[in-house]
Amino acid sequence: MTTKNVISPETRDLIKAQLSRRGFIAGVGGVGAVGLLAACGTKAQTKTAVTTTDAGGTVRWANWTLYLDYDTATKKYPTLEAFQKKSGIAVSYKEDVNDNDEFYGKVQGQLKLGQDIGYDIVTLTDWMAGRWIRLGYTQKLDTTNLPNKVNILDKLASVGFDPGRVNSLTWQTGFAGFGWNKKKLPQGIHTVEQLFAPENKGKVEVLSEMRDTMGIIMQYQGVDIESGFTEAQFMNAIDFLQKKISDGFIRKVAGNGYKEDLISGDAVAVIGWSGDMFQLAAENANKFDFAIPESGGTLWSDNMMIPVTSKNKINAEKVMNYYYEPAVAAQVAAYVNYICPVKGAQAAMEKIDPKLAASPYIFPTTDTLSKVKVFRSLSPAEETTFSTAFQKATGN
Repeated sequence: MTTKNVISPETRDLIKAQLSRRGFIAGVGGVGAVGLLAACGTKAQTKTAVTTTDAGGTVRWANWTLYLDYDTATKKYPTLEAFQKKSGIAVSYKEDVNDNDEFYGKVQGQLKLGQDIGYDIVTLTDWMAGRWIRLGYTQKLDTTNLPNKVNILDKLASVGFDPGRVNSLTWQTGFAGFGWNKKKLPQGIHTVEQLFAPENKGKVEVLSEMRDTMGIIMQYQGVDIESGFTEAQFMNAIDFLQKKISDGFIRKVAGNGYKEDLISGDAVAVIGWSGDMFQLAAENANKFDFAIPESGGTLWSDNMMIPVTSKNKINAEKVMNYYYEPAVAAQVAAYVNYICPVKGAQAAMEKIDPKLAASPYIFPTTDTLSKVKVFRSLSPAEETTFSTAFQKATGN
């Protein structure tokens, strides 16, 4: 993640930063229905046995940007520093995930050959997590090293792509919706028509995550993305997207990189992720905002997994277990502003900041959940057809 005003509720010298940030979390929210997502893919042709070690060695963790509490003064991650000091286990934390497909493409060859991919924990979205699990690219978790696993929210405890959470643990959950520059667009963005208003031409960006961008467009077109929608309905949304690109409304289809374009002013409105937008607001004088589209947003989760090639499994599990301590989870949630997957974190947050504890962006309400949907799981054939169409439309 990039630098920002940190919120570390349990760290006294960071409280001031937290207070400056509260106003950006006025609130919507969404929760564990994300667990319904299942990934699609082909069966593994090769599975690799691996020997794990129970001590020694740095735990190498790949995550998305803006996804762990960060102190701009020390340029360190407070919760991670506390873990390393307490456990004696070193952790190398890398913001190396910008897009699920892009990351998978970088390590796929090594995974097939059983070669070290350079990470002991990877954090990937539901559908991609499901693909890794089905292909045999993850190790089964040892619950004796994960006593805090019991703290996972009930709705996330067993999901289609990983029944019983044998291979994964939710890191964070969140929404895709509209983000915008409030100084450029004071009226806000709440509908697709507003997103593609004439004055925004050439300054709109959408996500390279197919399910988020297409999910929002399809709901605008009246399609229920959680049900058995047809190929024709999906392709109708592809036509809409492709026209907006060819007409010059969409300047870029991006992963996390849309944040920099919002900051520079190259983009004024995006289909983006909720936590990102609040964090951008926090570090840019409340210049940005986020809303779930009136026609519906999407809901997703990112998940921690241990690659089959890792030889530091036990220490990796200790890292995962630490982040399921409610107080630690609350500290992270206060910073990233995504939906916290850990039971007890809301109570821990109430002791720190009641306003944050009441934010439905972090601890969502039933009303908010009614405004978002999970993109249904795809068959392998659909995965290929839909992904190919999306990549062609976006010029990849």
